[in-house]
Amino acid sequence: MESSRSLEHVLSMQGGDDAVSYVKNCYGPAAALALSKPMLTSAIHSIQLTKGCSYSHLKIADLGCAIGDNTFSTIDTVVEVLRRKLAVDEDRETETEFEVFFSDLPSNDFNTLFMSLDEKINGSSRKYFAAGAPGSFYKRLFPKGELHVVVTMSALQWLSQIPEKVMEKGSKSWNKGRVWTEGADKEVVEAYAEQSDKDLAEFLKCRKEEIVVGGVLFMLMGGRPSGSVSQIGDSNSILKHPFTTLMDQAWQDLVDEGLIEEEKRDGFNIPVYLRSSEEIAAAIDRCGGFKIEKMENFKIADHMNGKQEELMKDPDSYGRSRANYVQAGLKPIVQAYLGPDLTLKLFERYAIRAAADKDILNQDAFYHMIAVSAIRV
Repeated sequence: MESSRSLEHVLSMQGGDDAVSYVKNCYGPAAALALSKPMLTSAIHSIQLTKGCSYSHLKIADLGCAIGDNTFSTIDTVVEVLRRKLAVDEDRETETEFEVFFSDLPSNDFNTLFMSLDEKINGSSRKYFAAGAPGSFYKRLFPKGELHVVVTMSALQWLSQIPEKVMEKGSKSWNKGRVWTEGADKEVVEAYAEQSDKDLAEFLKCRKEEIVVGGVLFMLMGGRPSGSVSQIGDSNSILKHPFTTLMDQAWQDLVDEGLIEEEKRDGFNIPVYLRSSEEIAAAIDRCGGFKIEKMENFKIADHMNGKQEELMKDPDSYGRSRANYVQAGLKPIVQAYLGPDLTLKLFERYAIRAAADKDILNQDAFYHMIAVSAIRV
């Protein structure tokens, strides 16, 4: 991948609204959002607005917003809960207006996002004023003390860069033969964990500057069970996870067919690390400035669980569906690395592998998400 390891200009969810788009394949984040909604609602209720101050204008930011219905569902929840909370304050003389910042990397499909927003509010009363704020959430995005609520949903598992150590050819931490951490040597996992710690520390440091005292930070991210050495958890889920077995096999197919060299395969790594609740809590404690209100681990069922009999009748369709699902999150960075032709071939191999593997077809899989609500103190 790029020598600078910078991903800001290529990392994004797949834009548009075709079969491989994030809009059409965001099942996991949607399920996680539904499960965490009561916790999000409770977190917004915990906001500590200073008495005597005018809250005619509240500012909300969605960091790593991506595109699609999940984005708007999250913000609608935040705005409605705040509106109801403020409505009980009989001393308010003016109605509160809400300003929402949708923030993601510049490579995000902001065109689709804002066209969808325009369609959503067409003919209905405007619930909030919207603006885009492109940039990495591992850096400052807003002036000091400007934001009242910050949410980040299914985004913080993505790292700011590939750990340098896993790209050092011949070193103990060189991630040879794999594109992610599952099944890799412990030195590889440790390098990812180190990068994850740095990134989360920077994220919290920036938000501490931007959020007003009494404001809310709500984070929902891919995680792993407490005490789990594996990034995934159970063996069935490891088999079915989009970044593991099938992905490594698809890359190896390109190597075996002479389409790429091993060195090219070894130069690609997926910039994702699934933290434990202990790692998250430790980072918040080291940063200071936030008080954890609640932390919860959610177990998310794969959207194809329970459909084995149906899938066995048409495994090719299943394979294409799985390939579409993984492309929604990985196609932009794979295409930036391989180019469009080889990217197409890679995901074709992925689909073939998924369709042919009866063990994967027959297994149910579950993934873990961790939600954290915190108050700026």
